[in-house]
Amino acid sequence: MNRPDTSVDHTPYIRLALALSLGAAVSLGITRFAYGLLLPPMREDLGWSYTLAGAMNTFNAVGYLIGALATPWLMRRFSPTGLLIAGSLGASLFMGLSGFFTAAAPLLAQRLLAGVASALVFIAGGLLAARLGARQPERSGFLLGIYYGGTGLGIVISALGVPPVLAAAAQPHGWAWAWWALAGVCLLATALMAWPARVLANLPAPAASTAAGSARVFRLRDFGYALAGYTGFGVGYIGYMTFVIALLREQGSASGAITGFYALLGLAVIASSRIWAGLLDQHRDGQALARLTALLGVAAIVPALTASWPLVLASGLVFGGVFLSVVASTTALVRHNLPPAQWAAGISAFTIVFAAGQIVGPTVVGFIADGPGGLARGLVFSAIALWVGAALAWRQRAL
Repeated sequence: MNRPDTSVDHTPYIRLALALSLGAAVSLGITRFAYGLLLPPMREDLGWSYTLAGAMNTFNAVGYLIGALATPWLMRRFSPTGLLIAGSLGASLFMGLSGFFTAAAPLLAQRLLAGVASALVFIAGGLLAARLGARQPERSGFLLGIYYGGTGLGIVISALGVPPVLAAAAQPHGWAWAWWALAGVCLLATALMAWPARVLANLPAPAASTAAGSARVFRLRDFGYALAGYTGFGVGYIGYMTFVIALLREQGSASGAITGFYALLGLAVIASSRIWAGLLDQHRDGQALARLTALLGVAAIVPALTASWPLVLASGLVFGGVFLSVVASTTALVRHNLPPAQWAAGISAFTIVFAAGQIVGPTVVGFIADGPGGLARGLVFSAIALWVGAALAWRQRAL
């Protein structure tokens, strides 16, 4: 008697998801969010306005948008695992090159190119995580959360690693050493991702469903409210992540306290994979996206209203525990409503509007911060953008 093939049951799902999460650590946790720690010393050293400081992350988002637009075309020609590794190598390279310039133009160019590379990593990794989750539907939300929670690991590494490097390199342009150290971490993460890339490359893509809905194709109008809401999320969250460290420094927070704040924020991102897994599995409509985005708006406005350290720390913990689950909720929305063959198109569309929102957020918040009210007023704008996004996402219905 032939025995059934149970090889898939031996797939180390959790370990694969954890190793794959290094892609999220590189693409967002380090390539994008470490800049929030480097913004204050670079601004002081190079005499930047807040508008120019915000433009650095705006250019990163422009590059991210370019990468997101190019990804569907690249996915038709190259494997997701190949794009994952190539993008991670590119992000490592451009992070390192940022330490060799002091003029604004080449630094803006490096941020843009790093954004292109990080989009390839993030989308390819998200698609691979969705495929991994499809093999264990009962834990798909948890596996997706592990992948996106890797961003928190990148934030923790940045929070604990950047301040000592800055302190050791107490010299003009000492921040360059932090860029080089972060690039080295990204290269190490790339090497560690070789194992999940190899295993996942040998696993076939999930079979298309034979149900009537399997013929569904991705159409923008079907996801209009969710896409609009996610744009508001992109506008709002990036202002907080770009400028909250600068605001805490302005409020007189000690260096060690800021390190602890950012590290705890990163740990909350890692924990969010467990906290919100059930919510992502439960809702086929825009409810998860709406609820999480609204909660994020509450967390974002707190540092703008008070310098009370317990409340500010709570803001960071809530923000970290929510914002990457908003990203995961869009992948879950795509997975719930489209057949596997359409997942890449759906994830790419959400990544594109995510990038578009991030283009607007940092520069607008920086421009507001250069005027009356400073950074606190800029974070009020971020919170409002998040609440508008939540209201739009609330109207998204399941297909």
